[in-house]
Amino acid sequence: MTGPDSGTAGQTRLEDEARAWLLRLTSGHATTRDAEAFRLWCAQSEQHSAAFTRARQLWQALAPAAVALQQPAAPAASLPSRRFGRRAFLGGAIAASLAVVLVRPTLPGALSGLGADYSTEVGEQRRVDFAEGLTLELNTRTRINRRPLGGGVAGIELLEGEVEVLARVPIRVVAGAGTLDAAGARFNVRAVGDAICVTCLEGSLAVEVRGRSLLLPPGRQLTYDEGGRSEPIAFDPAMVMAWRQQLLVFDDAPLATVIDEINRYRPGMILLVNDELGRRKVQARFRLDQLAEVASLIRDAYGATVTELPGGVVLVS
Repeated sequence: MTGPDSGTAGQTRLEDEARAWLLRLTSGHATTRDAEAFRLWCAQSEQHSAAFTRARQLWQALAPAAVALQQPAAPAASLPSRRFGRRAFLGGAIAASLAVVLVRPTLPGALSGLGADYSTEVGEQRRVDFAEGLTLELNTRTRINRRPLGGGVAGIELLEGEVEVLARVPIRVVAGAGTLDAAGARFNVRAVGDAICVTCLEGSLAVEVRGRSLLLPPGRQLTYDEGGRSEPIAFDPAMVMAWRQQLLVFDDAPLATVIDEINRYRPGMILLVNDELGRRKVQARFRLDQLAEVASLIRDAYGATVTELPGGVVLVS
């Protein structure tokens, strides 16, 4: 028979896990995979969600103490040493972590440029005059490497992010499981994880994925990953290239998709922990300098609960 101690142990475990999630999400190193894992953890039971709420409330209650930790303290008399249990240690860890967050705001993507010849940080856009007749426009959180090919052909590899390529000279772009060859073309390439989206704006380009090639004409777009590619489709240039106008445009997109995209442009992270809300369709147009207000707009439009945490983390439920 299960005794009362087992229930207490289970509750303590949940509280420990909740505090660990809070520390992870506000560390400045949380990824989209962490966000998805957190959503799954919260969805396991009402007890999981409640444990995180308590941890969040503890965090907020400790905020004044964390700020005080940053102020010079008067010399204090030495005190006898004490032994602390695990619960007290975790509470102290949260306070210490919060103090660090307040002193050093999170900078997601701050290490993203390591190992790349060209890169942008969160919210940054950059123009690179790669060579005579070849210009690259890098969007937020983008990493690109040079790939020397010889024979008068420029070569680059898109590691992650998004780039608009204006090529009046031959170029080969390696992106995920495919390669793109063009000369006299303007096109956009976006890499999110293993998924690649290629949009031909002017001219044409040859796309090869896993040994299969096709010529992508202007006004067509395709996607591919390790499993293969889609057939080319028409697209709305105003939506695809909105980022070049400092805009994000969504047309009947699920709110979860909208939030994932917005997270690419803003420091910290918006975490959606309500699957039903995430399926709501959105038709919206945001300026990139307006993204700090997005959580409030979601709250007002959908009646969502919005909770702001240190480190630029916002919970939407």
